[in-house]
Amino acid sequence: MLLVIDIGNTNTSIGLFDDDKLVVHWRLTSQRHRTADEYGIMIKEFFLLNNIDISGITDVIISCVVPPLLPVLKEMSNSYFKVNPLIVGSDTKTGLSILYDNPKDVGADRIANAVAGYVKFGGPLIIVDFGTAITFDVVSKKGEYLGGLIFPGVSISMEALFNKAAKLPRVELISPTALIGKSTSESIQAGAVYGYTGLVDNIVKKIQKETGKETKIISTGGQAYLIAKHSSLIQENCPLLTLDGLKIIYDKNNN
Repeated sequence: MLLVIDIGNTNTSIGLFDDDKLVVHWRLTSQRHRTADEYGIMIKEFFLLNNIDISGITDVIISCVVPPLLPVLKEMSNSYFKVNPLIVGSDTKTGLSILYDNPKDVGADRIANAVAGYVKFGGPLIIVDFGTAITFDVVSKKGEYLGGLIFPGVSISMEALFNKAAKLPRVELISPTALIGKSTSESIQAGAVYGYTGLVDNIVKKIQKETGKETKIISTGGQAYLIAKHSSLIQENCPLLTLDGLKIIYDKNNN
């Protein structure tokens, strides 16, 4: 079985593949001060709760955008699963041509998203990932990673609003019941969701002018469900896109 781990700035996603089937997946916070033992024990507990024998894990692949956590997860993989993990980077075989000025600058999660998106949907393709940051990744019809855009994420913006505006409360980030809020909380929720929906749709239209109207638009990430259902342009939401991409990358490097 293959253990896939995606370490983001806010959350770490973990999945287990048995052949091509994603058997189970979990999400936990990306605590930068956790030790290899803490991660190892938590993952073993997840397996135990799902009646999975960890001795069946033969391989591990990791994507990471939090540099301090990479050696921790490497140590965890070697200590608890006796596996030297494959780390996704600019020199990893992906099947895509990365046309960034410096390919090493592209986040491993963005590479995994682009790989999975292209395999599933072909190109041209725009992937909008709603995480700590909102990223737009553009893949050409020929399978070239062209680049993209990066914005502060919805939660970051709401936290900044709370911290900088003395009278505005911290509110739960949920889908608004109406465009025009009838309370301060509803107004903030509507502003966050509809504001980012407008941002996403406008940027997608601008990208389409360069890539063509036939461009497929998909979304992923922890908060994608909030925006995707209000967007007039996002065609599919793929919550597990990054994990799928890691599995595809692993296969390309082991066949």
